[in-house]
Amino acid sequence: MSDDFDPKRLSKKAKTLDSWLKKIREDQNNSAPLTSSEHQHVPSPILEPRESVPSAPASNTDSSHSTIIDEHHPVISPISEPREFVPSVDPTPRDSIPTPPCSNIDSALLNEQPPVTSQTHEDIDFVIGNQYRRFNYSWFTNWPWLEYSPSKNKAFCFPCFLFAKGPKLNHALTTDGFNDWRRVKEGRNCVFLNHIGGPCSLHNACVKCVEDLMKAPQHVDIVMNRQNKVEILKNRLRLKTTIESVRYLAYQGCAFRGHDESVDSRNRGNCVELIKHTAKFSPEVAKVVLENAPKNATYISPRIQKQVLNILANKVRKHIRDEVGDSSFCILVDEAQDSSHKEQMAIILRFVDTEGFLRERFFDIVTVEDTTAGTLHQEISKVLLHHNLQVERMRGQGYDDASNMRGQWNGLQALFMKDCSYAYYVHCFAHQLQLTLVSASKKIDPIWEFFSSLSTIVNVICASPKRLSEFHDAQVTHITELILAGERETGTGLNQIGTLHRPGATRWGSHFTSVCDLIDKYDATCTVLEFIMDDKSIESLSAGASGAYNAKSQDILNAMNLVEVTVHSLQNLREHGWEDFLEKVESFCKQHDIDIPAMDCQYSASRRRRYCQQRSITTEHHYRVDVFYAAIDFQLVELNGRFSERAKELLILSSSLDPADGFKAFNIDNICTLADKFYPQDFTRQELHSLRSELIIYEFDVPHDDVLKTVTTLSELCRGFFETTRSQRYQMIDRLIRLVLTLPVSTATTERAFSAMKRIKTILRNKMENDFLADNMIVHIEKELAENYDADSIIKDFASMQDRRVQFE
Repeated sequence: MSDDFDPKRLSKKAKTLDSWLKKIREDQNNSAPLTSSEHQHVPSPILEPRESVPSAPASNTDSSHSTIIDEHHPVISPISEPREFVPSVDPTPRDSIPTPPCSNIDSALLNEQPPVTSQTHEDIDFVIGNQYRRFNYSWFTNWPWLEYSPSKNKAFCFPCFLFAKGPKLNHALTTDGFNDWRRVKEGRNCVFLNHIGGPCSLHNACVKCVEDLMKAPQHVDIVMNRQNKVEILKNRLRLKTTIESVRYLAYQGCAFRGHDESVDSRNRGNCVELIKHTAKFSPEVAKVVLENAPKNATYISPRIQKQVLNILANKVRKHIRDEVGDSSFCILVDEAQDSSHKEQMAIILRFVDTEGFLRERFFDIVTVEDTTAGTLHQEISKVLLHHNLQVERMRGQGYDDASNMRGQWNGLQALFMKDCSYAYYVHCFAHQLQLTLVSASKKIDPIWEFFSSLSTIVNVICASPKRLSEFHDAQVTHITELILAGERETGTGLNQIGTLHRPGATRWGSHFTSVCDLIDKYDATCTVLEFIMDDKSIESLSAGASGAYNAKSQDILNAMNLVEVTVHSLQNLREHGWEDFLEKVESFCKQHDIDIPAMDCQYSASRRRRYCQQRSITTEHHYRVDVFYAAIDFQLVELNGRFSERAKELLILSSSLDPADGFKAFNIDNICTLADKFYPQDFTRQELHSLRSELIIYEFDVPHDDVLKTVTTLSELCRGFFETTRSQRYQMIDRLIRLVLTLPVSTATTERAFSAMKRIKTILRNKMENDFLADNMIVHIEKELAENYDADSIIKDFASMQDRRVQFE
């Protein structure tokens, strides 16, 4: 500033300024003011990067470039350039910062400023009394902490205003303001330089506080938040390791816990050992699990393992329930004892999903006190009600032939028929075929003798480790001879050493497997029996020849087709197969040096069959009529009598939808009768008329379609309807097809469920809780559904179950 005083120059200057100011005030009365507030503030450029503040131009004393700032109406020179980073807000109306200063200070005080007006890059000239003064813009560059108040015409130190306290506080630059501009250019006595002081001065400490305040990443809340995020990631990784370990053990049907899970134990159980194994190959996991985990949140306890498994199991159940939706379904039920001798009832849901795929899903396993029809009906109804599956939507029941299941008046199927008269009961096809074979093996004496002898042979050979070892050695010798003679091929999976399987009355296909084993291992079996005869261990045994078959299917029409094929095959075998069968028997006997009786001679019966001698029949007649024909005739009678009249009618009408052989069985009247008689709950009268109209178009459309004309089963036709969008065109036909597909075929899925139960609940795990067993089984059996749920979704449900000691989100 200029310290020289010239009265003439000042008088002339004041006159010029008064006239110019009067003009400016007149313009302000006709337009909005240039500033948005009564008080304006020129804050320190410390708020912005220093290099972004342009340097002040040289001082200019020309009156045309000067600025007079009124206390209430500060005015900016119209010819000056705006100062880019300096807002104009008056600091003087501010309240003092409370103690401690950091308690109410936030970075928003520095970053969120009120609206600003442009400031000049020129020096600010004004009159104080009789003196002319100037505030140099270059001071902002020299002292970036400086603030200037146009309304008070005073300067302030912004850092000290925020953080200064104590006896060394400079009130002139902090609260009162400084305007003795002459003292700014006194060299070493400059007020601003003295205010700055040495490295340990109060001002420099406040500047350091402002710099720290502007470093947002170092704020306490951000640092704590960052630490929380790190801890959350660690907690999630720790729980993810437990989740994946539980998932793996459930998939494999393995035990979770160990006998001793203490830290000093050599085997802490499969779950903990699997976590330790994972930590060996992942340093990140090793840092957060087991001993490195918080003592109150290790997440390896049995309770946590059960909670994780329960969450995953419930997700699978919900997925199955969503697959069923509002469509019709069928239940497949069977019972079996577990290793703890508890009666377990498996429940399977059979339905067609939205994409036309036929599904059989394991849904639950329930412990029942007894196997009476009333108890089973009550437990099944509880499970269906819990998952909002209405019994009125049930369209089929599949059980075995036990009296408590098939009872016409008080059986399980009768009880559900009372709840829903359209829940048709269909006896398990596989079980029927097995019962047919068992009945034939018991009613025909020669066949019964053969299977009795076969069971005895199996018991004699397989019951003793010594004889079983001799049997394996005999197989090795026999297979080696056949390979050297070129009668057997070599390759992966061929020429395996096996054992004999015992035929069982309830084990599907066991008779066929047992006979095949005997034929394949006949030489080895004879060798072992000769060793036994030399030891005089048992009496001589007799043998014969017979056969059996087994069938599996996916839909009811395919199963009926296979039954019909079996019946036709048996009839053809009876009429035209005797010669071929006899030729194969003679070839087998010659190959194994078995004496063949003279077929034209009179048959000599045993003492139990002396009435045959009175008939004077030949040996060939005995084996052909009394054995071959009798066995086939008995099986044909059993197959034809295994279905009730109502079930036969349902299956006959349903066969009209069969697409096999180019839709040869298609019949419009039968299909309409099927919908009208067996599914009146699913079709109104108007929809029955629509069904007939659709069938007329369907007959000339679907059999000639390039995609659908090649399908052979009803399930393939249903999927083809969805893929070709014909399910929308033929809605009534698609609905009827889905209803027919819902009818049960066999209870094979329940048998597989019990096989899984035996793997999971072993004799060593016979104290397993019922809920834990059910969760294990559904995850183990429906693992392809469980794989759809990642660890993050399980963590979300786990965190919401109850208040946890650590954060996961």
